[in-house]
Amino acid sequence: MNTPARSPRSLLDLRNLTPARVGLGRAGASLPTEALLDFTLDHARARDAVHAFFDVPGIISGLKELGLEATEVCSRARDRKEYLRRPDLGRMLDQASKHLLVRDNGNGCQVAVVIGDGLSPRGVNAQAIELLRCLIHRMAIDGIEIGRALVASGARVGLGDEVGEILRARMMVMLIGERPGLSTSNSLGAYLTFAPKVGRSDAERNCVSNIHGAGLCYEEAAFRIAWLIREGLAREATGVALKDESGGPPAIGARSS
Repeated sequence: MNTPARSPRSLLDLRNLTPARVGLGRAGASLPTEALLDFTLDHARARDAVHAFFDVPGIISGLKELGLEATEVCSRARDRKEYLRRPDLGRMLDQASKHLLVRDNGNGCQVAVVIGDGLSPRGVNAQAIELLRCLIHRMAIDGIEIGRALVASGARVGLGDEVGEILRARMMVMLIGERPGLSTSNSLGAYLTFAPKVGRSDAERNCVSNIHGAGLCYEEAAFRIAWLIREGLAREATGVALKDESGGPPAIGARSS
């Protein structure tokens, strides 16, 4: 019995599977007009995402709906231009924020969460609260609660180290806007650091990235983050010492927008 021959795959099939720019064609020595206009539009969206408004009041309100009282803090970057030119300033609290946390550091906490604008405030505005909604549910299964929640403007990932050290948090979870690309401008990343303190390196963190509509959905991202939190606390380690062995993700629920 003869097996019917499979039709060869085309570049169109590949383009339907990925947002990457493949098989764009060509017009003389350049791109076709449609492909060039699409590229220009996505480049403009990426630039706009970097300079988008960070909706601090909206995020604080969303956290309150989740039962979390949030503290607003700022880095030493005085404005967006300085933030982009001086990444080091985005890793340090300004004096007012530092004094606020030192005065109100309490007795420490198991898990602290910082929501920072990063390089895509648009991504944080769109994704952070819904991701946290799923994450809180996942953490509750393991009997783990978020002890402190903060919203940080002008933030880089390393800002969580100083915040966590002052608050004496055992685990720091930093939710931050990722660098916009030409396929997505609203991606969110989660960075986890056990025993945060100033001077921690990226090798001492775990990262769950690519959280957006065409990437990880909220349920899948929350599942991985919750696993890393639980195991990081149990093993007292994150980064290269904690490999993600969470296994297959749960059934896919509603995707992020």
